[in-house]
Amino acid sequence: IDLAAPAGEAVFAFYPGAVFALGDNALPYDYGPTLITRHEWLGQIVFALYGHLSRESLQRWSPGDIVDAGDTLGHLGTSDENGGWNPHLHFQLSLMEPVTHDLPGAVNANDRAWALSAFPDPRLVLGPLY
Repeated sequence: IDLAAPAGEAVFAFYPGAVFALGDNALPYDYGPTLITRHEWLGQIVFALYGHLSRESLQRWSPGDIVDAGDTLGHLGTSDENGGWNPHLHFQLSLMEPVTHDLPGAVNANDRAWALSAFPDPRLVLGPLY
């Protein structure tokens, strides 16, 4: 899910967990600076990707660092640092363990059923946003 907000807006952890991976997906129209957290939530392991952050956001964290619900993970980046997009947060849940600091943000229509099982609806943790 993409949540529009101005550059510099704080981004918070949705649940207690740990930093799993971080890095800069710096290609045009990619996530830019990205942080992935790992959580034990409702009896299962779930990963949360926070994309389009500021580069400065990544300097604070290392894999394994503990986060609590509501901790500030970072801030939204400008279009110059977040892949060329208008400032916003890309928030995504995954039941698959990421290989790197990246997850597919879009999938082929033929992969829709698989994607719906691998990537739960973010509204499960964010609440209804409408």
